[in-house]
This record gives sequence, structure tokens and C-alpha cells, in this order.
Amino acid sequence: MRTQLGNLPARQHLPAAGTAPEHPAGPGAQAAPVLDVVIPVYNEENDLEPCVRRLHAHLSGTFPYPFRITVADNASTDLTSAVAKALAAELPEVESFRLEQKGRGRALRTVWSASDAPVLAYMDVDLSTDLNALLPLVAPLISGHSDLAIGSRLARSSRVVRGAKREFISRAYNLILRGSLAARFSDAQCGFKAIRGDVAQRLLPMVEDTGWFFDTEMLVLAERAGLRIHEVPVDWVDDPDSSVDLVRTATDDLRGVWRVGRALATGQLALDRLRRPFGDDPRDRELTGVPAGLARQLVGFCVVGVLSTLVYLALFSLFRLGTGSQVANALALLLSAFGNTAANRRLTFGVRGRDQAVRHQAQGLVVFAIGLALTSGSLAALHAATAHPDHGTELAVLIAANLAATVLRFLLFRAWVFPEGATGGSAFREGATGGSAFREGATGGAAFRDGETVTAACRDGETVTAACRDGETVTGAGPVSYEARSADLPAHETPSPRDDLRRAR
Repeated sequence: MRTQLGNLPARQHLPAAGTAPEHPAGPGAQAAPVLDVVIPVYNEENDLEPCVRRLHAHLSGTFPYPFRITVADNASTDLTSAVAKALAAELPEVESFRLEQKGRGRALRTVWSASDAPVLAYMDVDLSTDLNALLPLVAPLISGHSDLAIGSRLARSSRVVRGAKREFISRAYNLILRGSLAARFSDAQCGFKAIRGDVAQRLLPMVEDTGWFFDTEMLVLAERAGLRIHEVPVDWVDDPDSSVDLVRTATDDLRGVWRVGRALATGQLALDRLRRPFGDDPRDRELTGVPAGLARQLVGFCVVGVLSTLVYLALFSLFRLGTGSQVANALALLLSAFGNTAANRRLTFGVRGRDQAVRHQAQGLVVFAIGLALTSGSLAALHAATAHPDHGTELAVLIAANLAATVLRFLLFRAWVFPEGATGGSAFREGATGGSAFREGATGGAAFRDGETVTAACRDGETVTAACRDGETVTGAGPVSYEARSADLPAHETPSPRDDLRRAR
């Protein structure tokens, strides 16, 4: 399989309906849709028709852009497929597509990947969410402000009617996500979401789940990649006739949490490949007289420095209970130095991967030794001036000495430990395109999986070559799935996936 990779394009406001570049070619033709709403269904012969008609009437009366409604039939065994085809024949904005395998995630990935609409959405067939939230959901994606949008039943201003059992399960699940995967979005399971088409083309190949965990995995990966997720409070009424198996769904979700958490912890995901191009982020703006990237590095270094100082002072106070001030200072500084170097490596200077991590820690220990000399010398001077200084005075002296050591540490990190233009294996500076983003003018290689080859064009003529999976060749800069799923993914190598989808219908 040949996968086309590429950096995410800059966010742009979609043209207004009257100024869209693509217009109907003839009297019977339709304008290209701006919004494609997918309704995944399984054995919903009774609810499908009223749902589609209600949604179609709502979009026709309120949505100012061309739209499409796609019914994705997940291998239904009743008359759902026939109902969908009848609706598609009657309503020009409705299309039907049937999959021979079950799985809501599989249906969404297949239809979304092949859609030509710039904004993609989905909602459950029961229409539990008030449709008045649909336009606020997709508006930030149309304007280019956000990458994904989700409806939230757990927002303060949401109005939700459902039983205590479902309420407890939903809140407990989202607490698990916050605790285990550090998720910041409030509601992962609400069946009311949207994504920009260009983001979906690069994010979906990284999503492995084909069932109910698909939503959660997509949101976690998007959040970890730094994509912007917009949340809309919704009015939501529970469907008492829902056929969802709560126990099985919860079990599958917990397995998915473990799988994604393990992949994130072991660095199997090249999430930085989804970064926006340099210049799209306002933090990339150049400041007169300030080296490129310095402003962001200073902010990151200060945040890491404050946290490291707090950890250092806590450790010093703890060790001081049983040892002298010099020993306590050395132990506290040594332990906090490892965490400080690792945090600055990843967060401040954007170095990813394990390559050269040991060397960076060794250089960090040299910087630590310089800081130890400054703080130990300050303590020695204090004890020389005062025979028995109190603990508060010691802390004040250490804080002042640490401030001086911090300035020196930043300069050494920037100029020596993580210099600009560094080359190496799989760990490089951020700031350009690709899973291994390079500094301007840098060239290097990055380790992926099992012999696959990636060639990615970076900023200002840089070139990245990386070893990947199974001898596969990939050109560009973008996501590579961390587990092969050729049976489930659409054929990206075809020139027109939407044509293939229509032929399948």
C-alpha cells in the first residue's frame, strides 16, 4: 500500500455559498457539498426514514451551504438498506452506502475518507441531540478556527435528560480518560461530532478502532497532536429504546484506553506529523531582534523551571530532615535535574524519540554540576557568614542561586545540549513538517518501523529520510498508522476515492 503523506494545510475560511468556486455544471447538477453528515446505522429500518427526513428538512431550512446526508449501513440484516436506497432515490441530497462488516468506527472512517466535502460530521440515528446545535458545531470548522468539534452533554450549560445509570457511566468514563490519557475534552461519547476534511485525511489513518471507541481514540490523538477541538453544549434526550450493549461497550472502551495509552507511552505515534505549517500558528510570528523560536522556548523553559524548582524545594526540605544542607541540596538537585532535562527536551526544544536521549541526559548532568556549584557555593557562603542560619534563610539563598543557575541552564541547553541545526537519528527539533520535524537547513533520518521508507520535504529545502514498515515507500510528511490495517482502510492510492465509493453503491 502506498500512503500519501503531507503536512496539514493552513486553516482557511471556506468561501460563502454564493462565491464558491464550484457551481453546478447544468440545470440538474448540484453544487459540491460543504457539509457531509454521516448517519451510521445497524438494523434501524423503523427509525431511519423519520430521522433522515427530519435532518434533511432542518438542513434545507437553516444551513446556508450545500450539504449531503450519507447513510452508512453497517451490514444490517433487516430492511435498513432498502429504506436508505429509497431515501437516496427520492431526496437528491441523500446518499446511501452499505458495508458488509459491522462497526460504527469502520463506517465513519470509510465514508469520511472518501468524502469530497470540506467539513464532515456524524450523528446518531435517534437524533437525541437537538439539531439546533448542528450549525454551531460546524461553524468553527467552516471558518477555519478549529479542526474538530464535538457536542458535550457534560458542559455546564448543557440540558440533558437521561437515567442515572447512563449518567454515571458517562461521567465515570470521562474521568477515566482524564486520569489515564490526560484528556481535556469533556465528553468523548456524545454521538454528535464534526471534523475538517483535510484533517480527517491525515488523522483517520492513525485511528485503529472500528467500533464505539473510534470517537475517543480520534479525539485523544487529535488533542495530543495539538489540534484545536471546539465543544458545543447540547440539549440531549436519552433514547430509551437504544440497542447499545453498555457492558460490552464499556469493556471495549477500557481495552481501547489501555491500547492507546500504551502506544502513547512507548512513542509509537508520530503525532507531530499533524502539526500545522510553520506560520499558521500566531506563536510562530517572528519578533524583531529575537531569534526564531526563542519566545516559545522561553515560555516553555520558564514553565518547566517553575515546576522543577517546586519539586527541588520539596525534595530539599524532605532530605533536610535527615541530612545536612549540602547533602540534601545535592540529592534534590540531582533528582530534579533528570526530570528537568527530560521535560525541556520534549516541551521546550521539541525533541522527540529516544535517540540521543542518554547523551542529552549526560549533558544535562554537566549543566546540573554547574548548578550544584552555584547553589553549594551560595550555601557555603551563607554558613561562613552565619553560624546557624534558619531554614527560611537557606531556602531564600537557594532560590536566588537557582535563578542564576536557571539563566545559565537555558543558555547551555539552547547552545550546547539542543543546538539549532542538530542532526541525528529519530530525535530532532520541531518547527517544520513531518514526524521528525527539522530546524532550517538540517538533514537527518528518523527511525519508524520494520523497513518502511519515508521521504518528507521540510521547510527551506530540508530533507528527511526515515525507515518504516515492510519496505513501503511514503512520500510527503504526515501520519503513519502504528498498526497495519490494510483490510479496514480505504484505498488512498486511487486517484478518486469518492468515485470508488459511488461505484460500490
